[in-house]
Amino acid sequence: MTVRSGNMATSGKAPDSSVRRRRVGSRKTETNSVLSDKEDEADTSRDSKKQKQLLSLQSGTYWLTRIVLLRSVAFIYFVAFSVAYNQNKQLIGEHGLMPCKNYLNSVKRYVGGKIGMAALAYTPSLLWFMDWSDMDANLDGIAVVGMVLSGFVLVTGMANMIIMITLWVLYHSLVNVGQLWYSFGWESQLLETGFLAIFLCPVWTLSQVPHRCPPSLVCIWTFRWLIVRIMLGAGLIKIRGDKCWRDLTCMDYHYETQPVPNPMSYYMHRSPWWFHRFETLSNHFIELIVPFFTFLGRRMCMVNGVLQILFQVVLIVSGNLSFLNWLTIVPSLACFDDASLGFLFRSGAGAKKTVLEIQNEDAAGRTLKPNKGMLIRRVVNISLGVLIGFLSVPVVMNLLSSRQVMNTSFDPLRIVNTYGAFGSITKERTEVIFQGTLSLDPKDPEAVWEEYQFLCKPGDLYQRPCLISPYHYRLDWLMWFAAFQTYEQSEWVIHIAGRLLSNDSTVLSLLDHNPFHGRDPPRWVRGEHFRYKFSQPGSASAAQGKWWLRKRIGPYFPAVDLEGLRGYFQSRNWPHPHIPTQRS
Repeated sequence: MTVRSGNMATSGKAPDSSVRRRRVGSRKTETNSVLSDKEDEADTSRDSKKQKQLLSLQSGTYWLTRIVLLRSVAFIYFVAFSVAYNQNKQLIGEHGLMPCKNYLNSVKRYVGGKIGMAALAYTPSLLWFMDWSDMDANLDGIAVVGMVLSGFVLVTGMANMIIMITLWVLYHSLVNVGQLWYSFGWESQLLETGFLAIFLCPVWTLSQVPHRCPPSLVCIWTFRWLIVRIMLGAGLIKIRGDKCWRDLTCMDYHYETQPVPNPMSYYMHRSPWWFHRFETLSNHFIELIVPFFTFLGRRMCMVNGVLQILFQVVLIVSGNLSFLNWLTIVPSLACFDDASLGFLFRSGAGAKKTVLEIQNEDAAGRTLKPNKGMLIRRVVNISLGVLIGFLSVPVVMNLLSSRQVMNTSFDPLRIVNTYGAFGSITKERTEVIFQGTLSLDPKDPEAVWEEYQFLCKPGDLYQRPCLISPYHYRLDWLMWFAAFQTYEQSEWVIHIAGRLLSNDSTVLSLLDHNPFHGRDPPRWVRGEHFRYKFSQPGSASAAQGKWWLRKRIGPYFPAVDLEGLRGYFQSRNWPHPHIPTQRS
């Protein structure tokens, strides 16, 4: 019994102990299993993060930025060469208003009568080396080559130094002989932007992502420095210029009095006063404060880029300022890296895929070892930075000066320039209207005077303001300047009058309406000076279809005829227009 009971006691305890051991063991197994699961989850999380990194672009590289910059510069070049192709013959061609051949001859005489380094330094242009017997063909040839090359870069996103240098030299060749017609600030701005774009590219290779030519951070910063100077120049010239920028009233006038308004200008002009004050304050903030965001790290630099682009879009929508605002967007794009511009490119293919592969190789430590060409490229990039820094000294001094000038070049190649726009705002809009008559006596009260209409500038009260940006008409733009000068200050206005008296097809191709088309040329042409104002939306005038209202100020230049202009033309070495056969 005792033994049995002892055995029973022993056997009674044994199961409890084994159960405890089994429970402890199972708890350990469960704990190990949970830990193992957590480790697996951590590994999976790390793998997924790695996978995401492999599939998403990283910040700090500019391969895609380069493609966007090159295409943007090419687009502006294409527009500029298109304008040149369609208008140069009439403006600076053989029978143009200011023939470039005459200008080149005057430069040649000024430098001693020889075409050499002195002439080339004074007026850098390929036209010196071309056959002057057909200057129209030369001008067209330059424009066509420019359109073809820029069109190629725009479509493919590929460029090399040879192409970009060629585009820069071709446009230089036109700007430097364009005289008054190419005297606008955006010409120098395009040349500076085009010069910087040269250093984005490999020398020979044509590839969107050339592995052996990574985008230089120095070059990216030259673009950023350009947008900083453009905006500070524009902002400072306003503050130092017209008082209305300081009392916040300039936008009360701008939309109506700007060079070439568009349909949106008509409505924006009638915005409430508080909105115009807000616009002016916003203008000062974006031009004088926001540019400094460029130097405050990646995110703030991108904020600067976004605000500058939005600002330019507003200006594009509200007026026809040529390709100026489109061009100003270009350096703003350098504020963004590949990670921020990746959404513009198709995933899993093309340039974006190639950039991902390059970034993954760099992350894995398989970066290409720099060869001799890459080392030379680094020296070139550093030299570019030094050059831009050196040429920026007079520009910065100009920005700091109380006598700041805008749209000025300090070197003959226009590599680094000073910019600015609307330092003063005209408070009233005036227009010069050309009129012609078939009457024998221009003083006859019964004489019927018929008006010529330009392609875009205000004239006909019923003609809706045009919408042409980024394209533009150079003659229309210059007529805006002529309206608040005298004809003695703008002698080319009289040149136009002489051409109209002979129904000259060259000049008439720059106009929209010739009232004497298919008829005898006018016997007399005069210039009338009018004050123009937008009609009030919803008013009786607007209901009649009038976009404009006008009031005559007086004569701009008196009635002239061809015979009376003979001496005037001869004194200025202008070819006298053909005198039509006398009419009965």
